[in-house]
Amino acid sequence: MSQIPASLCLLRLSALGDVTHVVPLIRTLQKHWPQTRLHWVIDKAGHKLLDGLAGVDFHIYDKKSGLAGMRALRRELPAAGFDALLQMQVAFRANVLSGFIPARRRIGYDRSRSKDLHGLFVNERIPDRPGIHVLDAIGSFCEPLGLQQTEVVWDLPVPADAHAWAAAQWPQDGKLVLMISPCSSHARRNWYADRYAAVADHAVQRGWRVVLCGGRSDLERSTADAILAAMRQPALDLVGKDTLKQLPALLARADLVMTPDSGPMHIANAMGTKVLGLHAASNPQRSGPYSDRRYCVDRYDDAARKFLGKPASELKWGSKIEFDDVMALITVEDAIAAFERYAAG
Repeated sequence: MSQIPASLCLLRLSALGDVTHVVPLIRTLQKHWPQTRLHWVIDKAGHKLLDGLAGVDFHIYDKKSGLAGMRALRRELPAAGFDALLQMQVAFRANVLSGFIPARRRIGYDRSRSKDLHGLFVNERIPDRPGIHVLDAIGSFCEPLGLQQTEVVWDLPVPADAHAWAAAQWPQDGKLVLMISPCSSHARRNWYADRYAAVADHAVQRGWRVVLCGGRSDLERSTADAILAAMRQPALDLVGKDTLKQLPALLARADLVMTPDSGPMHIANAMGTKVLGLHAASNPQRSGPYSDRRYCVDRYDDAARKFLGKPASELKWGSKIEFDDVMALITVEDAIAAFERYAAG
């Protein structure tokens, strides 16, 4: 871009992990162009998490509102439009929604990542770089504008009262904390309650405190209940008790978070907490905790060989292996070994 843009619009509606990945891009844009007005079209849950992000005008799109909501969004946006739209979502609904956002430059994904008519709604594309993390792909949206994302900074907007709430949930007594966030929104990525319980019991026996966290869905409540029922040792149950604003503060209090590929995985990583990621359905090199994957369990290649009949190296980058029982490939011993890698320092 020959001139510094007056305004940019980012479009990324969901999910929580993905909107967390967008924050370093925001920080890159703000660092290089502090005077550029940034707008972000986001969904309700993402906004609850990131409300208060300085220097960003949020525009909330309710996915249930359909075309009427898209028209309402258009009326809300600046009449003059934007210097560029960063269209960071390839789902059909997001592609249609992008058509209601006025911008001269419309930057989208490379052709290998495109689907659902994405190419009809963009006139520029990011570089095609297979083999990179999702966060780095999102970060590359600044490259057609002439910038590079050379550092990754989150600094999520977590209010003081959220940290105070998290601090009040258990005493500061020096015990290390294993936090278990057991559920992804993709059911086939979820591990088993009895296996979580076995790892949790091991942690308690090693002198750790175990804390369960999660949302208010029936699945999260029933999973937590099953874990607690299978445990022989005590655990603190905070499932359904926090808000999305409190969740980052809660994850920040943990020493290690055990979770499948999920929003809390990436929020914990953004808060500086180490993650014991459970990966079989997805590739941790692409969608694991960005900063540190030393404590992840990686059975992605085993899953590729079992369910697809080929090694992971022969799959298209980003392929999901979401089959029934794919997570059975991750054993209790795998997760305890990962826990012990962390405990060993």
